[in-house]
Amino acid sequence: MTDDRHININGKKIRRVDIATHWQLMWWQFRKNKMAMISAGILGIFLIISLFAEFIAPYSPGTRNPGYLAAPPMRVHFFDDRGKFHLRPFIYGSVQKRDPVTLRLNYVDDTSKRIPVRVLTRGESYKLWGLFKSDVHLFGVDEGMINLFGTDKLGRDLFTRIMYATRISISVGAIGVIFAFIIGIIMGGIAGYFGGIADELIMRLMEFIRSIPTLPLWMALAAALPRDWPPLRVYLVIIVILSGIGWTTLGRRVRSKLFSLREEDFVLSARLAGCSNARIILRHMLPSFMSYIIVDLTVSFPYIILAETSLSFLGLGLREPVVSWGVLLYAAQNVPALAQMPWLLITGLFVVIAILAFNFMGDGLRDAADPLAK
Repeated sequence: MTDDRHININGKKIRRVDIATHWQLMWWQFRKNKMAMISAGILGIFLIISLFAEFIAPYSPGTRNPGYLAAPPMRVHFFDDRGKFHLRPFIYGSVQKRDPVTLRLNYVDDTSKRIPVRVLTRGESYKLWGLFKSDVHLFGVDEGMINLFGTDKLGRDLFTRIMYATRISISVGAIGVIFAFIIGIIMGGIAGYFGGIADELIMRLMEFIRSIPTLPLWMALAAALPRDWPPLRVYLVIIVILSGIGWTTLGRRVRSKLFSLREEDFVLSARLAGCSNARIILRHMLPSFMSYIIVDLTVSFPYIILAETSLSFLGLGLREPVVSWGVLLYAAQNVPALAQMPWLLITGLFVVIAILAFNFMGDGLRDAADPLAK
């Protein structure tokens, strides 16, 4: 169940579990779930990518490689064509050859030209977080360009675009969850604490929102956005739309918990002490089940990320020049594009990994939220 080790206090042997806080019990229970821990590590990698996308990506999202259009991923080698090992990784140059049957241009390695891959190399200048100017990138080449995940039809590096897209999609999920948290706390708090007509109105509103099919509702709201709006405004409005629909689950959880706690002795004591209703809810009632709220927030992340990806994939969400996972998948929604550039589906792999990681970590947190149940 939890950590059963003992500690000595004033010469007495006491189990750690007997004096542990609820958060310590949660952590001990959570770390026993290997999949949840692995998922947390994966999400940590996504967070690092989101924070340092300019540094990790070798180029800017719009940089083109005009000599490598709609080209497959480049392979990084440690052994050359003669089988000789090289300590420094390298890529081969590429040459174009036209298929005599399909007349399609193909790219083949030029084994006579080895291009070393350098770590912490200088390249395009950028501003990290819009504050710190630098031109140092995690990796790069001195000659030409390196395209680890290939390029799109315009010759833009897919690896770079996925790094920047990870930032946008993860930030949409994070900001959307924050907005949903605020709305859910306010609406659920009013309904659960005051009850009566306020509870009836808010619960009917929740049921109305939850009764509407989700995808058509997203599409209708997103399609109403003017096409001439700037990308930043579309980005913010999409977040508001997704969080405005996604708050109902958390609102119901908060409402039910407050409804069961409002007659407890500690709430009555707070009322007698002259505490305001807002203080009773925020300082006394919500902290008593904050672990469950954290679980709900974690589970809400993939919901909002999938919603943004779906809208952008349908052409109704974020649009170029904003780069998100959905925007990148939008270019891979027809059969000819997939037949010629199957590497565009690498973006989908990032989406699947992120969603699975959130779900596994959410399951681990759900079990850990009640550590004494097992």
